[in-house]
Amino acid sequence: MGQRAVLLLSELLLLLLTASRTLLAVSFPEDTVPLDVVDAHFARRYPVFRGRPSGNESQHRLDFQLMTKIQDTLFIAGRDQVYLVSLRESYRNEIIPYRKLTWRSGQSDRDTCAVKGKHRDECHNFIKVLVPRNDDLVFICGTNGFNPMCRYYRLDNLEFDGEEINGLARCPFDSKQTNVALFAEGKLYSATVADFQASDAVIYRSMGDGSALRTIKYDSKWLKEPHFLHAAEYGNYVYFFYREIAVEHSNLGKVVYSRVARICKNDVGGSQRVLEKHWTSFVKARLNCSVPGESFFYFDVLQSVTDIIDINGVPSVVGVFTTQMNSIPGSAVCAFSMADIEKVFGGRFKEQKSPDSVWTPFPEEKLPKPRPGCCAGHGPAASLKSSIEFPDDTLQFIKSHPLMDTAVPSIGDEPWFTKTRVRYRLTALAVDNEAGPHKNRTVVFIGAESGVVLKVLAKTSSVSLNDSVLLEEIDVFNRAKYECAHFSPSPFLLLFPHPSLF
Repeated sequence: MGQRAVLLLSELLLLLLTASRTLLAVSFPEDTVPLDVVDAHFARRYPVFRGRPSGNESQHRLDFQLMTKIQDTLFIAGRDQVYLVSLRESYRNEIIPYRKLTWRSGQSDRDTCAVKGKHRDECHNFIKVLVPRNDDLVFICGTNGFNPMCRYYRLDNLEFDGEEINGLARCPFDSKQTNVALFAEGKLYSATVADFQASDAVIYRSMGDGSALRTIKYDSKWLKEPHFLHAAEYGNYVYFFYREIAVEHSNLGKVVYSRVARICKNDVGGSQRVLEKHWTSFVKARLNCSVPGESFFYFDVLQSVTDIIDINGVPSVVGVFTTQMNSIPGSAVCAFSMADIEKVFGGRFKEQKSPDSVWTPFPEEKLPKPRPGCCAGHGPAASLKSSIEFPDDTLQFIKSHPLMDTAVPSIGDEPWFTKTRVRYRLTALAVDNEAGPHKNRTVVFIGAESGVVLKVLAKTSSVSLNDSVLLEEIDVFNRAKYECAHFSPSPFLLLFPHPSLF
């Protein structure tokens, strides 16, 4: 190759490099315009749920707490009531539940609640836990006038089965407090607050065989004002998705970070010396949903997350994130593979050598063996039959170092979709990963706090930032109908794809 050709090639490479840097500098995505807009006038045709199985009963505020889909039935839980709605039915003007469960707090519980200084509207039984135990039973818990209780009901007819169970650490005291729960291998995993003052945040395992286990009480390195959003079982672990105050950035004030935490299902606690009746495998990491560039723009606040689903054959979760509350409003949808989450949990830990020092990576070569946070009988701890057998130095380390150093990157290191030019934030989502006539498309439904639903075709394999297509913007909030239903607008509790939407 001649000298002139080499010079031309060098200039071409320099131009390409300069162009790529320019693209990075202006890479923040513009808000896309929807291909179609469905306004509130058209939404008046949609059927509305008023919480009335018959006649005009239930004229009080519904106070929805959660919605759960079990088989072909939608369970809608609120204040003193659980409604069952068939998803096989088509509804015209009003969604009519085919069965209703009423579970009110006793008079003594309501009186005690009032004595403790709570308003009478707070002294009801707000249903906060509704999870299937098996094919026959559903486990339901309510706040019960700030005295949480749980019951088993039969799935086929909602008849009470057995005796009442104390709801402490399984259900919150206050309807405004968040919680998640699931059964895995016959044991209940729950995350909530375990005291009246809401100062004891806990991830707890109970019921089934073995003793109960929990996170360390009042330890901000483990949990600091968490807002629990979802729990999922996967492989040897149970995962918890939540947001909390980031202790590693306490010098910046109350900065909120999104987290994923992991617990071994075969964890039975530590020895009598260290972590007895506490988790020996609790580890957590930050979820990084951000727009890349010379200066990253972070969406730190997780609002909603899916169960573990396949995205292009990769087990993943998809979440909707927002900016900090005191920041410019913005929202983004990011996906995270379970493989990337596991990779972070196999990486370095983060430590703070003194209360006033900065957090730094802990040297890998100084880790005790077996590796802290692993499961007994597996991997580095394959030779140990039980977590009780872990040596004290392994237990002491994980007790004071539950946080991983590296954040979990989103798939492609960028969001699927962003929305930053509007005042409202996106707060809920559902993903259909088998959409389209050939079931090879991924469609995301995103709910906003304003009552708008965005329907987005996600370009899951694209390398171009924000290359998804905003198919529809649907204004589903019909003020006239909702005022008749006696409740005020609030962020979406749940979105789920339904065949009628395609």
